[in-house]
Amino acid sequence: MQTERELSSFPIDPAYKTKLAQAGFLIVEDLQGMKPSELSKETGIEMEDSLNILELVMGTDDKGENWMGATSALDLLKQEHALPHIVTFSEQLDNMLGGGIALCKVTELCGTPGTGKTQICMQLCVDVQIPACLGGLEAEVVYIDTEGGFMVERLVDIVQASVDCCKQMAGQDSEELPEFSLENLLSRIYYYRCHDYSELQATIHLLPDIVEKHPKVRLVIIDSIAFHFRHNIENVSQRTQLLTSTAPNLIKLATKYKLAVVLTNQMTTVTRGDGTSQLVPALGESWGHVSTIRVILYWEQQKRYAWLYKSPSHQEARAPYQVTVCNPSPGSRFTEV
Repeated sequence: MQTERELSSFPIDPAYKTKLAQAGFLIVEDLQGMKPSELSKETGIEMEDSLNILELVMGTDDKGENWMGATSALDLLKQEHALPHIVTFSEQLDNMLGGGIALCKVTELCGTPGTGKTQICMQLCVDVQIPACLGGLEAEVVYIDTEGGFMVERLVDIVQASVDCCKQMAGQDSEELPEFSLENLLSRIYYYRCHDYSELQATIHLLPDIVEKHPKVRLVIIDSIAFHFRHNIENVSQRTQLLTSTAPNLIKLATKYKLAVVLTNQMTTVTRGDGTSQLVPALGESWGHVSTIRVILYWEQQKRYAWLYKSPSHQEARAPYQVTVCNPSPGSRFTEV
């Protein structure tokens, strides 16, 4: 890629070429390291068009041909291993998942009501903010609520219990965690309530802009992805079409911004050919290919279990977990009110 190549030589809309020149962007080097939001702000060009310009300019060489640096499989493996995980307060779940919730991937939590899907999601809102000195990401989170199950009173108790636990783990060094407080943690959870599938689709479409605005976001939660699609769209063909358009956006978001996308999904009953019925994740078989990791939560003999049903790097496994009213001890339980 020729950094000295003039931007006027690219097939860019003439009006945009003028705006780029007026803002001082004359050669390829001027755009290096620019984010779409920054380019849009400095030139007045719409965000989407700014993104297209950056992709065009940074993805072509001086002959106008596509320029993509190849990455070896070994490098990909190293990058995969270098990515941190969002640790949970359940040691057995972390072990089953290979260290916790993976970044750059879509993780789906499926389960019937009462299995603790929303509780786990609220706990993850805290887990992603665990200080770096305790092995955490010290990041922020976007929470999209479609069912109205997000209760801030419960979240406050979960956050306070987690703060107390982390400070206890830090011991004498707990004074070095002044930012890890109830108020600060709550302020780093960006909450969106979506009342129908149109609002959900719009919010998902805006997620790149939201992440650009809050670059410390490393976790996006949608609780749940199934609710509006199942209850507001009776036309199966339309539902499939909307889901098909939604899936790539979530996958691209996770990989481009190196964050974790966590979805919750409901369960539905299907009838087999022999007349027997079975509980399966909702939204159909094609949706099952969207998530990189799928975990099914269920009850068995009055105990909660997580079943790692799908994973590209770990074998199928099951792990018990608890949702309790107690302060979480390192590696054992989630918090519930």
